[in-house]
Amino acid sequence: MKKSIVLLFALIICCTVRAQNLTNISGVITNTRSQPVAGATITLLNTNFAVITNAEGKFTVNSIPKGNYTMHISNIAYAESNVAITVNGTTQLFNLQLKDANNQLDEVIVTAQKREEEVQQVPISISTLSAKQVQEYRLQNLKDITALVPNLYSAGPGDNRNATGLRGIATTSYDPAVVTYVDGVNQFSLDTYIPQLFDVERMEVLRGPQGTLYGRNALGGVINVITKQPSNETSGFAGLEFGNYGEQRYSLGLRAPLIKDKLFLGVAGVYSGFDGFYTNEFNNTKFDKQHFFLGNYYLKYLASQKLSFTLNVKNYENRNNGPFQLAASPTDALSNPFKVDQNAVTKMVDNIFNVSLAANYTGSNFNFASISSYQDNYRYYTSPIDGDFSPLDAVSLINNYGNSWNKVQVGTQEFRFSSPASSQSPLKWTAGVYGFYRYSPTKTGTHFGDDAAVVGSPINDFTSINTNIERNYGVAAFGQVVYTINPQWDIIAGLRYDLEHKKEEVKGEFQPDGQSAIVTQADTSSKANFSAFTPKFTIAYHLTENNNLFATYSRGFRAGGISQLSSDPSQPPLYAYKPEYSDNYEIGSKNSFFYKRLRLNLSAFYTLVNNAQVPTLILPDAITVTKNAGKLKSEGIEAELAATLLKGFNVDYNFGYTHARYTDLNVANNGQVLNLKGNHQVYTPEVTSMLALQYGYELSENTRLIARGEWRYLGNEYFDLANQIEQKAYSIFNARIGVATKRLDIFLWGNNIFDKKYIDYAYDFGASHLGNPKTYGVSLSTRF
Repeated sequence: MKKSIVLLFALIICCTVRAQNLTNISGVITNTRSQPVAGATITLLNTNFAVITNAEGKFTVNSIPKGNYTMHISNIAYAESNVAITVNGTTQLFNLQLKDANNQLDEVIVTAQKREEEVQQVPISISTLSAKQVQEYRLQNLKDITALVPNLYSAGPGDNRNATGLRGIATTSYDPAVVTYVDGVNQFSLDTYIPQLFDVERMEVLRGPQGTLYGRNALGGVINVITKQPSNETSGFAGLEFGNYGEQRYSLGLRAPLIKDKLFLGVAGVYSGFDGFYTNEFNNTKFDKQHFFLGNYYLKYLASQKLSFTLNVKNYENRNNGPFQLAASPTDALSNPFKVDQNAVTKMVDNIFNVSLAANYTGSNFNFASISSYQDNYRYYTSPIDGDFSPLDAVSLINNYGNSWNKVQVGTQEFRFSSPASSQSPLKWTAGVYGFYRYSPTKTGTHFGDDAAVVGSPINDFTSINTNIERNYGVAAFGQVVYTINPQWDIIAGLRYDLEHKKEEVKGEFQPDGQSAIVTQADTSSKANFSAFTPKFTIAYHLTENNNLFATYSRGFRAGGISQLSSDPSQPPLYAYKPEYSDNYEIGSKNSFFYKRLRLNLSAFYTLVNNAQVPTLILPDAITVTKNAGKLKSEGIEAELAATLLKGFNVDYNFGYTHARYTDLNVANNGQVLNLKGNHQVYTPEVTSMLALQYGYELSENTRLIARGEWRYLGNEYFDLANQIEQKAYSIFNARIGVATKRLDIFLWGNNIFDKKYIDYAYDFGASHLGNPKTYGVSLSTRF
């Protein structure tokens, strides 16, 4: 394997020797007042060509092959701009003008189709958030994008493992329904992904199934997070934030060239902590005091203008003294807010290490990308977890059995070829292969104490120990073509085939209290193979340069798996459930008006889900059983509006409506089968709505006073398949005011300023978690 990779890279390097039809381009970047713009980044999309303008606004890009390119120009003070250029083999001069960021919307670049493109030209429903917007919305966790993206909802029980749903396709197990990529790497499962947002360049959320290019678990969509990479420009940042509940956040970063035009380094880190929102009434102490550190490190080597290598390392260390902030019922959570009554208290230790190596070659005949990654998560609880979320000595969970257990390891590899950026052919193509291996050994003890009979256990004072060793691997091949019939019409077609193998070994043991003897109840294993075809077909019509229409059929799937049915040795211990499929039909319109001062995107979707994977938590065993139990129909509409009609005044509004119902659903309950046909999907608000208004008043040329208000509205939502646990519609209001200069920002902020109490997550047996209360504070940041 290693020899093959070395030979492949040797072949690519040999190809770079060909230097036919190369030319240079140069130019000057100015603003609307004809003043030079220094520090603007000039990038030729889908290549390694990138330069920065000097103090006079001048730039030069050397040794470019002949062809058609898109030039992207960005600077923090100006609206990002794209210019289509043709390099004809002779030295060319491009003099370009940037408009003030307060007078025009950015022309945003995305990589939704595994190549860099202007978002308004991509026939996919995509929500984007720039680095500036991430800061303005104070996005610090992936769940914070709830309602910022139409029909997206994300929440969790307090342990930073978010369940995310999109368009009625909800995450209800460890295999997510919405897959997350960070810097091109699939954050494989809820165990290995990092939820914190830091040092973000941009975010892309692809709404609807994306199985063709992204594969497993892109059932509802894809969240793509891109962090900032180093370049020839030396830059850095530092930030401080303090808030109520003892909140503290410190961040620092530096990006610089080690060898100009060759070797670049990026180092960034954030520490965040707070004293917790909850009080444990059992011992009258703070319950959920927590802190984390996240580091993001880059080393980028530009071997030539055609070949680059990027090494990225991320480490995440999370400590939480109350990881499950759950009241016993929704009534308890709302009537006695931010109070728990748990007799077993613990500390969560969660360590994640991610490393990836990306190689990118941009040639005259093809582009090539290789992304290799390794992910490692070790999560354990120092003492037993309260499994009944009450003061009873009934059920507690134990998983601290040493670092040979509860440590998930994942390796992934993707090789991808695509048509070159310079190609003048009407056919653009992308093709590749993907593979992964996952090893997950878990060991959990369920202790039944003196009060165990209260929760249904016939005996007490014993521990049931369940060990589960899961090994799974998979391979996939995919391809997509875009054919431009004429300047108005494009056709896109794609297909992917995934093949997975899973093996699970399960052992059930029994240990009475006070005894060292362990009795084996069950010891078995099971294997299963799964495959999936995920096609895509799109027709796009470019009505004008600024108005585009599209119609799409796409398919996604959530991986199948093996589920334990019971800890009872007399029952069949393992069950293989099938992949879950979604078929999506969608029409959309993307529009820019008033010289790109207003953007309006609309879409309507109709989705059918087959083999719906339905998990059920079996008590008192504390075992989650997953089965294919039904069919789901989800339909809805979405609207995104962004406008800067008046200088300094920005309006952003995102709206989503989802009607998601089960057309067939049969769920086991205490030996009976419940017919839940017609019930609402879980974790799916009927309406999501987000309005943000911001006004910036110029105090001087480089100083602005900024005031911002946000209104987030979520419609009725259910948390259990029986639709007995409901959160009625509610609104959340946020505000921010401060001063921004060229180098320094200081802001006062408040979230949930009217202190609305609402349930944001609940288990189907009733244990409920509240959304964050009113928080406020001050943040200070500097750039250098």
